[in-house]
Amino acid sequence: MEHIEDIFNRTERLIGSEGLEALSGARVILFGLGGVGSWCAEALVRSGVGHLTIVDADRVAVSNINRQLPALVSTVGRPKTEVMAERLAAINPEAEIKAIEGLYTEATSSDFHLEDYDYVIDAIDSLADKAHLILHATSLKRPRLVSSMGAALKMNPEKISVAEFWKVTGCPLAAALRRKFKKSGRMPRRKFKCVYSPELRSNHEVKEDESGAMSFNKVAVNGAMCHITAIFGFMLAGLVIEGIVEKS
Repeated sequence: MEHIEDIFNRTERLIGSEGLEALSGARVILFGLGGVGSWCAEALVRSGVGHLTIVDADRVAVSNINRQLPALVSTVGRPKTEVMAERLAAINPEAEIKAIEGLYTEATSSDFHLEDYDYVIDAIDSLADKAHLILHATSLKRPRLVSSMGAALKMNPEKISVAEFWKVTGCPLAAALRRKFKKSGRMPRRKFKCVYSPELRSNHEVKEDESGAMSFNKVAVNGAMCHITAIFGFMLAGLVIEGIVEKS
């Protein structure tokens, strides 16, 4: 590709050559390519992250189109990892994009070798799998963890914020995780930052989703909007990018 070196011209002007080099060499793994994770992946690669592993077992459904980056009428039925890998490679052909069509669970956790990464990004919906990922990632020395709390049932972008996990307030998902950790007697070994919003709204009654969307152990199917889930994803990416550049 001609002038490929110019892709990150504006990035380098802001963070310098050392910062850009750090992003290019960083290794990041992202779990979940839904309304939050898909936009996070986009921001990471557009910002210069050179090694990104994306993990999701889902396929694009019609009900994803309102908020998820890989979801188009033309991509319904395709694996989200496949669609996203194609898009990310088209943004930066020199980036190393590894797509894994699968789930993070307690049983599969050792398959992902989290110790090989600089950052782990949690955009998982399932409470049990999310809790295990948090415990696993924080038990290791190398990777830093950032996590998305609940992005559904929100409308006001001004309420979205970042806090250390134990300081997150007003988020039912964070509260459920804390209860789960305390009940099990297993706690995260290190502090980690979360993107969250204390806003609480209710679902309206609508017909059941017949689009074939998979839930993968989600407790409930809740309403969600693109402007909220995308901001969550961009803020997660921002935490990772800032951390990598500051370390450089």
